Amino acid sequence: MTNDTAQTTITRIAEIIINELKLEDVTSQTFDPDLDLVDEVGIDSMDLATIALVLRDEYGIRIDEDDYPKLTTVRIIAEYINTKLTSGE
Repeated sequence: MTNDTAQTTITRIAEIIINELKLEDVTSQTFDPDLDLVDEVGIDSMDLATIALVLRDEYGIRIDEDDYPKLTTVRIIAEYINTKLTSGE
């Protein structure tokens, strides 16, 4: 995966999170991909489930519910998605 691909995925995930959670004062460009979504952004399990569904539809991948607790930052989610895409899951 190239840096461009990773950055594009990170930016798109940030957009989805910002839109789904109606976050203000932040854009996909200013959203820190290493922020802990639960501890620092305040995402709860319902928010994460919603985001996972949107990501599933967006990227056509399966996100196991068992994996939700691991998806703690935008960068980790991007790596997870890109791994799923390259493995054809």
